[in-house]
Amino acid sequence: MAALGVCAGITPFNFPAMIPLWMFPMAIATGNTFILKPSEQDPMVTMRLVELAVEAGVPEGVLNVVHGGKATVDAICDHPDIKAVSFVGSTNVGKHVYERASQSGKRAQCMMGAKNHGVILPDANKEQTLNQLAGAAFGAAGQRCMALSVVVLVGAAGEWIDDIKAKAEGLIVSAGKHDKDLGPLISPAAKARVEHLIGTGVEEGASLILDGRGIMVEGYEKGNFVGPTIFDNVTADMQIYKEEIFGPVLCIMRANSLDEAIELLNANPHGNGTAIFTQSGAAAHKFQQDIQVGQIGINLPIPVPLPMFSFSGSRASKLGDLGPYGKQAVQFYTQTKTVTARWFDDEASRGVNTTISI
Repeated sequence: MAALGVCAGITPFNFPAMIPLWMFPMAIATGNTFILKPSEQDPMVTMRLVELAVEAGVPEGVLNVVHGGKATVDAICDHPDIKAVSFVGSTNVGKHVYERASQSGKRAQCMMGAKNHGVILPDANKEQTLNQLAGAAFGAAGQRCMALSVVVLVGAAGEWIDDIKAKAEGLIVSAGKHDKDLGPLISPAAKARVEHLIGTGVEEGASLILDGRGIMVEGYEKGNFVGPTIFDNVTADMQIYKEEIFGPVLCIMRANSLDEAIELLNANPHGNGTAIFTQSGAAAHKFQQDIQVGQIGINLPIPVPLPMFSFSGSRASKLGDLGPYGKQAVQFYTQTKTVTARWFDDEASRGVNTTISI
């Protein structure tokens, strides 16, 4: 295995420390130098992370940071010295990065948008499931590609609606100084988009059983806050189901059987992650075998990558055959070399002293 040379990473706003750590440590450990472009919406966390890396001993010039928007992204994609680009972010930008970088002859991996489903069977441990669902659906104010933004209630689990609503109503929206269940969205534009999508859900006939619009946080009256929001009776043709909302909005759907739930999930174009909550090992095994999604949780929300496994989203959520982090990242940041050699029987190989000048 040989290093590629110069590699680059383009990261989103929502996890400005974690996602860069999927990239540059792996690239540097495999012998490459790295150029990191953090989100222009919150670059300071990433800058501090890079400062700590330099303090820890990363040599000068090995880890570099550039800032900017589309022009900077395009420069990374076009520059002939950059051999590989790793991206995490929205689908539209990811498609652009993959196409432009690939056209420039670069290796590219792009982790993009999602619509992650959690399937709840009637035999699931209710309290444990509800607690995990609240965090997975509304944590980080829903601003993550691994958010569990759709719940499919199977059979008698459809009676859990009031419990799901009560759990969400107990979450506290704040600026994060003290209580911190939900913080603000990243920008006024993000808030406006989320509230617009909530409005389309109402217009298209979904049942809005919890409305997080118009919430006020004392001392931050102009903040970008949206509270937990829940729609029931969501159908696959609604905009709130088809689009990644990237806000604290949970869509609830129904299925009569596990087979029907699996069919529903597999019909969705995205394949980032999914989860099932059940006490049945047979049901869990069937789910993990039949579902066409790259990351699966059983009685826990969707896992994020750890050093022992990569980010394995699939279908419309991913471009490129290798994911960041884990063993796949080692393959992404290195090039396999095949060396075929033949040695001749000469004086040197018979032990005769020779002098070789290099």
